[in-house]
Amino acid sequence: MDWDSWPVADYLRENYREVHPSDAAIIAHHSAFYRRFRPGAIARSVEFGAGPNLYPLILASAVSRRIDAVEAGASNVAYLRDQICHRLDASWLPFHELCRRLNPDVPATLAGALAPVNVVHADVRTLPAGSYELASMHFVAEGATEDFAEFADFCRTFVRTVEPGGHLVAALMENMPTYRIGPASRWPGCPVDPATVTEVFTPLTRDLDVTHIDTDPTLPDYGDSGMVLLTAVAEAV
Repeated sequence: MDWDSWPVADYLRENYREVHPSDAAIIAHHSAFYRRFRPGAIARSVEFGAGPNLYPLILASAVSRRIDAVEAGASNVAYLRDQICHRLDASWLPFHELCRRLNPDVPATLAGALAPVNVVHADVRTLPAGSYELASMHFVAEGATEDFAEFADFCRTFVRTVEPGGHLVAALMENMPTYRIGPASRWPGCPVDPATVTEVFTPLTRDLDVTHIDTDPTLPDYGDSGMVLLTAVAEAV
């Protein structure tokens, strides 16, 4: 896939110009996870395949002194750098407001929440094992391949990025087929569900918690059946 040509403007227009109910559900779930930590408790966290989505970075800012937003696609990297270094889209302000309302440890301004972010232009599969204390992933492993074995490999790599005992939080699309964004671009999807996610992560983690969000009718119909959310603690992989 040509990840450098990911259609950032179309993707944001279709998914992130307002806080959809599914976004609010993810933010509530993740905020409960992050409230387990004191502010600044995590020296280094990673957003595993960051894309152009800022709210996972905002959530992590409540506890992380440094957040590496690792992304392979050039168009997504350019968007992230533009947001963090130059200007912020006003559409992210309601996301920040909700994140801060649910976890007051999120910095008071959107710019402050993004200040710990370091954008890394790299393939997540090249990250050294055990580099982070916490890893976050949103719609990556199941959206990077149509092959289940490769999906499982992405999940193992995600777990390996944190040290044993490190913390994991993620959201995945449920039963996501190959899909389109914008008028023409086609992207891979690997259909997974809570049982599949549990099967893949159980040997790799402890304290695994897997939950489900129903389909959000306010989002485009990509063919999915909702979302799968998880938190866990990494074991040695």
